[in-house]
Amino acid sequence: MSICKRMQGECYQIQIQKLIEDVKDLFSECKESCLLDKLKLIDSIQKLGLNNHFEKEIKEALDTIASVELENNSNPCISSEGDLYATALLFKILRQHGYKVSQDIFGSLMDEMGTLKNTFGDVKGMLEMLEASNLALEGENILEEAKAFLMVTLRDTNTRCDDIDNCISKHVTYALELPSQRRVQWFNVKWHIKSYEKDHTDQANMTTLLELAKLNFNMVQATLQTDLREVSMWWNNLGLNKNLDFARDRLVECFMCAVGLAFEPEYKSFRKWITKVVNFILIIDDAYDVYGSLEELKHFTNAVERWDIRETEQLPECMKICFQVLYNTTCEIAYEIEEENGWNQVLPHLRKVWGDFCKALLVEAEWYNKAYTPSFEEYLSNGCISSSASLILTHAFFSTTHDKGTKNIADFMHKNEDLVYNISLILRLSNDLGTSAAEQERGDAASSILCYMREVNASEEKARKNIKGMIDNAWKKINEKCFTQMPELSSFINIMTNIARVGHSLYQDGDGFGDQEHGTRGQIQSLLVEPLS
Repeated sequence: MSICKRMQGECYQIQIQKLIEDVKDLFSECKESCLLDKLKLIDSIQKLGLNNHFEKEIKEALDTIASVELENNSNPCISSEGDLYATALLFKILRQHGYKVSQDIFGSLMDEMGTLKNTFGDVKGMLEMLEASNLALEGENILEEAKAFLMVTLRDTNTRCDDIDNCISKHVTYALELPSQRRVQWFNVKWHIKSYEKDHTDQANMTTLLELAKLNFNMVQATLQTDLREVSMWWNNLGLNKNLDFARDRLVECFMCAVGLAFEPEYKSFRKWITKVVNFILIIDDAYDVYGSLEELKHFTNAVERWDIRETEQLPECMKICFQVLYNTTCEIAYEIEEENGWNQVLPHLRKVWGDFCKALLVEAEWYNKAYTPSFEEYLSNGCISSSASLILTHAFFSTTHDKGTKNIADFMHKNEDLVYNISLILRLSNDLGTSAAEQERGDAASSILCYMREVNASEEKARKNIKGMIDNAWKKINEKCFTQMPELSSFINIMTNIARVGHSLYQDGDGFGDQEHGTRGQIQSLLVEPLS
């Protein structure tokens, strides 16, 4: 690093530390009686990607708020005032941070028919309530019914653009596209910064927050640029893109997936390892989809499952190279994780998940070879494994935790089997929703959409609606786990949940890996190249 760049970095750090102290003062300045101001401050900090700087202050503030507001069980003071925005914001923030808060908090805001009352013209309140409703657990019918009502009402409101402010209209569109609970936080920080600049220029405390958010964004971006240069050097030195011309060359997109799981500077090693893993997921997926014959894929699967180079002797040279580099890279990752995090015997776990992944891909290749359409249940059972979610999260587990016993991973997976399944399900179904049309045109193997259509003799529209409903239900189950975990596991649980969020980001508008023009290129430019001024 040049002296100029180093001094610039040090200058940034000094500025950031000064602004962090100024924001900490804002917590003290919020009067005890002004609960809403504190909630707004915490909400802004979260949206601007500054959580990690104020964990202590946020916890202290929320402990106080919870003790006051929840002492009346399901009838907090704030909801008795009939303020939809304030009540929804209270519910959202407390639930996001693991406090036990009931949906009954909204009871005083409902009429005798169970519908939200006095919402006319309160777009801000409806938007906050919509975000709160997406934190629902299974069986929370008040939130479910509120969500259905608000989706229709806000869509209708947004069609009458003359009646609402243009900035509010953009917020409505944003919330209806995808709720915040399903978005990757860091991918949306820039959007929130620009939004706050337009909406809150009159608030003194927002000037301080925005200045900090911009500096923090640029510092994180600089760290990510360094990370990307290093992993690009590794990829270029491998020279695999010359030997594996059948495979997609999407290193930057793979790096963005790793950033989506954990953007904070301290996760540098994690991002390096996960980028390599996602890169090999794409390469191997392409080998099974477009290159290898069924016989070759059986040999390749055996080689990965047995972790034995001798099994590749009958394979084409490019597939031998693919296995050898996967073998070497996985061994390197296992060694580096053991060195950094104190684990022992990481490699057997990594080998196993690679073997499971390849076996699932082989099943799909066999279905395609036989022109066989599996049942919907059969497809999902295999598809959750071929989604690669469990492969990624196993690497993530060892990359972000420290050794407390060799049974940790098996114990964690057993206790959180439902969480792993639902994250895998969302990744699989999101992928299918985004890619199935193009894959059907190419004549690729069956997707969940096609399997459902054939099994129940349904239209594509009905199949897509059913699958979106399954994603909604999976998120309720994920919410249950996310908001009830032990505090020491919260960071890793958030990384796990980000796997599902990255899935939404990748496939919301099509195939984020396959279609670079309409995929992730704009996002890459915004997050990795263009700083904030």
